[in-house]
Amino acid sequence: MKTLTLGTSPLTCTRLAYGCWRLAGSEGGPQLDDSIGMAAVRAAYDAGYTLFDNADIYGRGECERIFGKVLRDTPGMRERIVLATKCGICPPRDGRTHCYDSSSAYIIESVEGSLKRIGTDFVDLLMIHRPDFLGDPADIAAAFAQLRAQGKVREFGVSNFRPSQLATLQKHCPMPLLVNQVEVSLAALSCLDDGTLDQCLAERITPMAWSPLAKGALLGPGRDEREQSLQALLAKIATEKNATPAAIALAWLLRHPSRMQPIIGSTNPARIRETVRADAIDLSRGEWYSLLTAARGKPLP
Repeated sequence: MKTLTLGTSPLTCTRLAYGCWRLAGSEGGPQLDDSIGMAAVRAAYDAGYTLFDNADIYGRGECERIFGKVLRDTPGMRERIVLATKCGICPPRDGRTHCYDSSSAYIIESVEGSLKRIGTDFVDLLMIHRPDFLGDPADIAAAFAQLRAQGKVREFGVSNFRPSQLATLQKHCPMPLLVNQVEVSLAALSCLDDGTLDQCLAERITPMAWSPLAKGALLGPGRDEREQSLQALLAKIATEKNATPAAIALAWLLRHPSRMQPIIGSTNPARIRETVRADAIDLSRGEWYSLLTAARGKPLP
């Protein structure tokens, strides 16, 4: 796969990332045997993926643990990948209220937990998972500075932040924030209009796209005429380019000049391998806008 540089950093990785949030099973569903999640990670690694996205809340820590098992069993893997994780969401367990916490103490505690579960001395990229309305930007920046000085985190970013929230935190951070991980797909287009991608372009921030296939909704069955029209167009372009509709939907994201990085979350090894095809697909301007028009369900003004 082709590569990209995360933000203004020296970190280089593949244009597609692999997301580890389903390694222990889908949220709310039964827990999977470790072997299924491990096979998915191996499939992504063998297919060429070099950025692996984790979070301390995924599977309540189990996903990081499963990923760590593969890391320990695969010689040389740690040196070849960019390892990312997120923190800042407190789940409703052990008598605690479900809340967000980006206090310095909680960030440092969370990173220590992630390092232990994964079995590594450092992560390449740490993100605040959700904006914390009680978070003090100076306190967050202090945690980032401490973790970097200790060699436990190389670079930093955010997830699900509005442009104003990212800009506020950046003013307090001595290091550049490299990424903003946000929901964006042909079914979730708000980033095109709310300034998120404009900020990424202006500040050289890499947008990481979670749920780039809208949890499979882009692939059918369509619930209404608009969705059916979009799916038919995806299928038509896929046939013309000898690809799958999923690869076309991912190529649509890759075409954006912000150097967007879609995060693939499937645990099916065959599907993981198939997604790599998106990296080689070049959509024309006309094809890109025809998909946008179909997704919106109305013509351009």
